[in-house]
Amino acid sequence: MTAHSAHSMTQNENTNSRAPEQDTASENIAAAGLPGAPVAVEEELRRVGIDPDRLSIFQLGHPVELMQYPAPPWVKRMGLGFALWLMLYGLQIAGFVLADWLAAGLSLLVGLIILQGACEALVTASERLAVRLQWDHYVAGTVAEILSTLPELVVIAFVVPVSPLTAFVIALITIYNNAFVFSFYSYFLPKDKQGKFLMPKPITEAGTQILIAGAAMGLILGLVMLAFSSNPHPKSSFCIIDLVIISVILFTIFGVYLYKLVVNYASEEQAVRETLGLSQVDVEQRLALVYKNVMISPWPVIALLLVVGICGAVIGGERVAAFAKIAIKDLGLNDILTALILAVFAGMSEYVILWKSHRKKEYGIALANAFGGITQVMFLVLPFTLLSIAIYQGLIMPDHPSLPIHFTLSNIFLLIFLFPTFFVLVELLEESHTLGILDTTIMSAIILLLIMLLVTYGADGAVMKEP
Repeated sequence: MTAHSAHSMTQNENTNSRAPEQDTASENIAAAGLPGAPVAVEEELRRVGIDPDRLSIFQLGHPVELMQYPAPPWVKRMGLGFALWLMLYGLQIAGFVLADWLAAGLSLLVGLIILQGACEALVTASERLAVRLQWDHYVAGTVAEILSTLPELVVIAFVVPVSPLTAFVIALITIYNNAFVFSFYSYFLPKDKQGKFLMPKPITEAGTQILIAGAAMGLILGLVMLAFSSNPHPKSSFCIIDLVIISVILFTIFGVYLYKLVVNYASEEQAVRETLGLSQVDVEQRLALVYKNVMISPWPVIALLLVVGICGAVIGGERVAAFAKIAIKDLGLNDILTALILAVFAGMSEYVILWKSHRKKEYGIALANAFGGITQVMFLVLPFTLLSIAIYQGLIMPDHPSLPIHFTLSNIFLLIFLFPTFFVLVELLEESHTLGILDTTIMSAIILLLIMLLVTYGADGAVMKEP
């Protein structure tokens, strides 16, 4: 008998020796911040200034109603996506040529179906890994959210060789799309008597700071590009070293942001445990409540889920890149319009997590995930895109028609408009509430104005010239 087995048996014996009322009391106090927590426990937290409605604790896994099925719905959707991919691949080998519009549409459809399944597989793998390693809920949630971004990164990696400019625009437009989703979703959430729906406090604290950083970066880059383009200056595009330096800066900010976020989460959880006087048994029970909807899987199953997620991301990313190639080279769409089309779907991983949290009625977590979609694209996907373009420009194909990335009207618009967009979000977080009808209208107007300017003046990709 192994030491782990002996420990498990001893733990089970100790658990069985406790009276049922002790187990119930432990579970009640351990549920603080979770749905169904006793009112007395939450009032105890409020007395010391901790709002239980703003705690970042949540339950991982699928909703209870989906636990009865032998396989989650995403498995069937991913199977359908792989079947369609095999069909398209078979037609290509057989020499059967589809119409350009049909080939583009099917490639995009198949790619999106597989990418959605890949995102679900990666999130599921991270949750089951968290159960095996007994991570705290905030660590598990952070890892799952970052891992779910992998399909977006793979799509970018495949699109860069087709059109670096399209990849650049996709990353930036996705930020605005996610900001719009955040504002639209938060408006329809149930509000309290003051018309607010509060997000977890660690998000509002660290989130305000990173939004200020994003607004400043966008404004600085946009103004510098505007100044160079408005004067007879020899610099009119991003060189390789520019892209690398900007990427490193954004990656560094994101790393510090994650560190601060996790530290804030840990401090919040520690304050809850000290206030309620949770014992080690209570802490274990609290963790069990977090993972009660997550299956405990052996290591090979977790590894298989990771492999399926990664392979799905690669296959789906290749199909999305195929759509971009057909749209630009065969259908004659320019890089900006192609990027606008793809950007609508590029934030799929964030939308999947948001929908899963919403179905479990964990609205605060859903809202935090929607906000995470903004920060992750700005400080993870965008620098990855810039770094990929730098590598492609410097080592693979420096003579690509879309290289270098010029200081065009569209690129300047995309960067400068980050300032008003993030400014609205900062004002939102400083007041610790979600968007009202006026806030949502302002955010929508900003994004629609940007799209109008891109389509009207930026689609030709012309570089600004001195009059």
